[in-house]
Amino acid sequence: MTYKREITQDSYQKFDRSVSLICWAYNEEALIGEFLEKATELMDATIQDYEIILIDDASTDKTYEIAESFRMKNNRLIIFRNKHNLNVGLSSQRAIQMASKEYLFWQTIDWSYDISHLREFLNYLKTFDIVQGVRRKPVVVKVKFLKPIVAFLKIFGTKHLVMRSDTVIKAIISVINYVMIRMLFNIPLSDFQNVTFYKTEWIQSIKYEANSSFVNPEGLIKAYWRGLSIKEVQINFIPREKGEAKGTKVRSIINSVKDILRLWFQWVILNKRDYIRKGIIVRNN
Repeated sequence: MTYKREITQDSYQKFDRSVSLICWAYNEEALIGEFLEKATELMDATIQDYEIILIDDASTDKTYEIAESFRMKNNRLIIFRNKHNLNVGLSSQRAIQMASKEYLFWQTIDWSYDISHLREFLNYLKTFDIVQGVRRKPVVVKVKFLKPIVAFLKIFGTKHLVMRSDTVIKAIISVINYVMIRMLFNIPLSDFQNVTFYKTEWIQSIKYEANSSFVNPEGLIKAYWRGLSIKEVQINFIPREKGEAKGTKVRSIINSVKDILRLWFQWVILNKRDYIRKGIIVRNN
C-alpha cells in the first residue's frame, strides 16, 4: 500500500493531547472507504486519543452504508447523517460542534491535502493558537514595497496553479476566491482554503454567519481579528483521482461569493464586528 510511505512520521512519540478529525461527505461511495482507512492508519500512528467525526450530507448513494460498515474496524468513528443536503458550510459547522477532543482539524474526503507530517503540525498547537495549511511557499522579495506585486503575479503563475487544484480552471477559481478575501478583509494570510488546526473550545465559540464554503475563511478572519496567533505550514494539494468534486460547481461558487460580499458589507462597510486586535501570523520557513 503506497500510502504507508506517505504517512511516515517524524521521530516523535504519539501526540499526547486529544484530537478530533472532522470531515463531511456527499455521494462519495468511490472514496469513503479509502478515506476512512487512511484516516484511521494516520491517526493510530500519530495520536493517543482521537475520534473521527463524519457528517454524511444526505448522500443518495452508498456513502453512509460503507461508512457504517467501517465502524466495525474502528469504533472511534462517529457518523451523523443529515436529513437533508446542507452543503459544506452547514455540514462543517455541525461537525465542529460535535467534536469532543481538545483540538480539531479537517481533511477532505478525496484526501486533497498532504498531511503526512501531521505530528509536526499538531506540535505547533502547543505554541500557537491556530495552524494553517498553505499550498505554496512564501514569496521572498528583498524590496518590501514590491512584495505584494510579486506575490500577486506568482499566485497566477503556472507553477502555482498546477499545485493548487485538479485543473487550471479550478485553480484560477481558487486563486480569485483567495484574492477577493485577502483584499476585501485585509487579512494577510497565505491561504484560506486548506487544512486548519484549532483549539476546539475556541472554534466552537465562533458564531458563524456564513452558510457556504466561506465558513473556513470566516473562522480565520475572526481569529485574526481576535488577536490569535496563526502558524502557517506548507500542506500541498493532492489531485483527486476518483469521484466528483463539488466545490467548484456554479451553485457553490455563487453561494460563496454571496457570503463574501454580504459579510464584507456588514463587517467592513457597516463595521458590525467586534473591536479588532490584529493577530500574529508566523510564516512557514
